[in-house]
Amino acid sequence: MHLLDRAAILDSLQSSAPDSLFIDPLLEETQVGNVTIDLRLGYDFLVSILTRKPSISITREADGSHRAIKTYFQETRREIGEKFVVYPNQVVLATTLEYLSLPPDVYADVLSRSSYTRLGVPINTMLQPGYRGCAALELFNHGNSPIELVVGCRICQLRLYRLNAPRSYLDEGHPRKYFGTVRPVVSAADNDPELQKLGQIRCSGGALT
Repeated sequence: MHLLDRAAILDSLQSSAPDSLFIDPLLEETQVGNVTIDLRLGYDFLVSILTRKPSISITREADGSHRAIKTYFQETRREIGEKFVVYPNQVVLATTLEYLSLPPDVYADVLSRSSYTRLGVPINTMLQPGYRGCAALELFNHGNSPIELVVGCRICQLRLYRLNAPRSYLDEGHPRKYFGTVRPVVSAADNDPELQKLGQIRCSGGALT
């Protein structure tokens, strides 16, 4: 596994091969640095809101009822150049402006640019090899003051790694929860298959049946 530098990134972006790196729109070539690609904040946001429920549950009640996680978030949209405020201790789900398609042998780390980390809005996520879609951005304001972000600003950077053994991760029998999304998507933790097994352990007093 090795980190792709600027030359390798530009070569893959300019390649006509079907499995090459694709990013659109790449508004400026200066977004491509020595070992990273700057990505911009997109239009759409899912903002966490307070409800009468004491907590967000990822499991079903005894009667089978379950409140959808998306009901704890509110959708909003801003246009390019408009401001979006992230308040202290607020969770905001967003995406990059750019649509990405990674080669099947390349994975990526998505990290906040230092300027935004220093404001108290760190970003740290990963894109699996072969990922397609707008990169998800989970924003959280760790500071004491509201922070204004601007749609279209270069908020994060992509760091690309090529695997030593080329291989496709697209068809392994494990569907991807967030593959191909272009707008923010709430957590799908309530769909994790182990939750049903853990519920069985609880009901059986500790023995998995």
